[in-house]
Amino acid sequence: MRPGEWVMRKSYGGDVTFAIHQINGRLAILKGVDVRLLADAPESDLIPVDPANLAQNVELDRKRKERSIRQFGRLRRHNEQNVRSGGKLVPHNSYFEVPGRVLHLDGDQHYLQKSMQLYKELRVPAAGYFVSEGNMAAALRRLLPELQPDIVVVTGHDGILKQRREKDIFNLSSYKNSHNFVNAVKVAREYDRSRDSLVIVAGACQSHFEALLQAGANFASSPRRVLIHALDPLYIAAKVAYTPLRETVEIADILPHTLSGLEGLGGLETRGVYRIGLPRVSWTETAASAVQESVQG
Repeated sequence: MRPGEWVMRKSYGGDVTFAIHQINGRLAILKGVDVRLLADAPESDLIPVDPANLAQNVELDRKRKERSIRQFGRLRRHNEQNVRSGGKLVPHNSYFEVPGRVLHLDGDQHYLQKSMQLYKELRVPAAGYFVSEGNMAAALRRLLPELQPDIVVVTGHDGILKQRREKDIFNLSSYKNSHNFVNAVKVAREYDRSRDSLVIVAGACQSHFEALLQAGANFASSPRRVLIHALDPLYIAAKVAYTPLRETVEIADILPHTLSGLEGLGGLETRGVYRIGLPRVSWTETAASAVQESVQG
């Protein structure tokens, strides 16, 4: 077996599809293909993914992306049909859109690249940075004043530590990175205390949901300590970015855009950040070219 190959673990009944990240001796370091999961396993425990299953996985991922693009297209058309000024409908060609701007910090470079591509396809202005979970709080201290986003996403890898799994799931020390996400959320709330003017989406697989909300997140994972899809935090951010300022985003509105459902994601009702402006002008932040990706070591 070699890095990049898709495999499953026999001891777990093939529950998750992984890509081999690297091989150290006889131990393979694995990354979930669809879920934000880092794991290791002896090579003897791995079996290759059947080519038919691999093709099916790729096709399902493609269909899900297309479905999400259609859903967000409908949301934008809904916004267009409800644009009013002084109680009167405003023709589409007479105003401009200002969707929410996203700052996305990701502890996994591969997932970051996939997220930034999808932000672009959904026409959500976003800046993405590859930052290790332990450095996210420090990165936000620098980036928030510089970029002044409407929405912050902090995600990457997490999980309940093996030796703590049966002990105390409400203790932050039982998690790989939940304490780092909590610290990042606290820094963001020091910058802006309002959950309406700065919307925070935080967490990864099996993260400490309650601690993240208490720290100040609007939306977080994972209420039932389950694995979440790699792109689920992005879909929450995109939904908020295109929900009008006068409307409220509720978790029930977001579930159709995710695979994790209520077991993997939860949060508080939150005001949208989408605005319109009159008269129509060139607004470069709404263009696809506004989506940019930087790398933070």
